[in-house]
Amino acid sequence: MSGPCLFVRPRRIRRGATLTVVFVSVLATGAAVGSWGAEAEDGRDPAAARIPSRSVSSTVESAEVKAAAAEAEEDGESGSEAAREVVSRSGDRWGAVYSAREYEGFRRNLDGEYVGVGISARAGRGGAIEVDRVQPGSPAQKAGIRAGDRLRAVDGRSATGRPVTEVVSWLRGGADDTVGSRVEVGLRRGEHSWRQTLRRARLATEPVTVDRLTDQHPAAVRIKVDAFTRGAGERVRRAVRAIPEGEGILLDLRGNSGGLVSEAATTASSFLDGGLIATYDVRGEQRVLEAHRGGDTDSPLVVLVDGGTMSAAEMLTGALQDRRRAVVVGSRTFGKGSVQMPSELPDGSVAELTVGHYRTPAGRSVDGKGITPDLSVGDDDSRGAETRARTVLSGLGGGA
Repeated sequence: MSGPCLFVRPRRIRRGATLTVVFVSVLATGAAVGSWGAEAEDGRDPAAARIPSRSVSSTVESAEVKAAAAEAEEDGESGSEAAREVVSRSGDRWGAVYSAREYEGFRRNLDGEYVGVGISARAGRGGAIEVDRVQPGSPAQKAGIRAGDRLRAVDGRSATGRPVTEVVSWLRGGADDTVGSRVEVGLRRGEHSWRQTLRRARLATEPVTVDRLTDQHPAAVRIKVDAFTRGAGERVRRAVRAIPEGEGILLDLRGNSGGLVSEAATTASSFLDGGLIATYDVRGEQRVLEAHRGGDTDSPLVVLVDGGTMSAAEMLTGALQDRRRAVVVGSRTFGKGSVQMPSELPDGSVAELTVGHYRTPAGRSVDGKGITPDLSVGDDDSRGAETRARTVLSGLGGGA
């Protein structure tokens, strides 16, 4: 198993409210992840190319982790626990060790499947977490939960003031929370408060939703991308091509925790006519990612982001901002710009270790810094941010 990763996935909550955020390119058989370089070499992603090597940025080598795991196995101890100890001591902020079961769950996520209750959440005023959408046919929909309901608690933990991504990870649960497992949610609608116990189900994601903003003329289109799972980039491309000439586009990346970099690149190509998307390094070998030619470079474009915009979504935002293709509105993004590479351990678990970083077309580092919007709006004002974004879009020439 080899290949750099460029994906954000909520990690099982342990040692506080930690999230692991990794870049994933293309999944191969089982839990294997293919590298950007391999994609360029075998023709699956001709937009990726190499540039001369510079410094190596890994914190701990996979050989060291594998050796520790193998030695522990020989002594009758847990290889994965030994690997976790090595990664923990290394100081690798994003390094982690996952069980084979956890990694299989990540593979399903990238294919557009997940175990959960069908609730999409958003940040509201004063730190409130609100139900943004309810997936049709999901446990939440069957229980009568509606968009606009306030999500107050999950399994007794207060949701107020917590990051949206963390609350969503509570709803989906950890490695032991499978189909049929229970989760109790505390809700409020107007003056009515209640608790509801839901059973998780296997659901298909709806990573891209498109709707027309017709309350003013001329109309604009909002394209909401929740994650860059397989096929998301092509859905964005089709939506952009279907937009009538002269209408504006609001690309909503709030709460987007990343996904397949090839899908993020396809999305970037929908708005660019070739050129640089990002540069990145894998163990010191520098590479570039470029857009395909023929994208829409004329329609007014505003990108809406928040603190839950991560990883591949930040890469896309940085590219559109640096290339002066879009105005970015919202709050500072999460700040995950490092590259991890997975290695399979003797017991089938997977260690992911930092091997490099990526930069925007202007050479900006995102890791630990995030993307600063052109127009900043508080992270706790979701509706206000969208209102400002639509106002900006109207000023660019697209109706809102």
